[in-house]
Amino acid sequence: MSEIRYVRGDATSPQGKGAKVIVHVCNDLGGWGKGFVLALSRRWPEPEAAYRSWHRDRARNDFGLGAVQFVRVSPFVQVANLVGQHGMRRGSKGVPVRYEAIDTGLAAVADHALELGASLHMPRIGCGLAGGTWSRIEPLIESRLTARNLSVTVYDFD
Repeated sequence: MSEIRYVRGDATSPQGKGAKVIVHVCNDLGGWGKGFVLALSRRWPEPEAAYRSWHRDRARNDFGLGAVQFVRVSPFVQVANLVGQHGMRRGSKGVPVRYEAIDTGLAAVADHALELGASLHMPRIGCGLAGGTWSRIEPLIESRLTARNLSVTVYDFD
């Protein structure tokens, strides 16, 4: 079993050699415009375009909580759009994060990364606008990813 590696830096510039998958959490409303997605869009147009198309065509595809869309942005880098947030606002129904959906999505990410022989890179997923807590997310990453000997780097942006 490997351990999560924590570094200061930008998850859109993943460190290391070989195939890499950048994992982040999206909402289930088709909204893309705040948080980490802005950094992704500044770097590559493909993840946003693919996500918006995926949402728009959701009646004919697997879009929904727990689903993951993999988008190639360079020969060795893919972005995993993981739908792990219900809605976008905190309110009487609590925070938007859906831990079960993130858990389901991480299982799919693990399978994909193992097929590619890829390392995984991410900000503290589900903990920004989604309102989740790292103490609930970190064990999901450990059980779904590092327990399968996948290399995981978590980036804390300065």
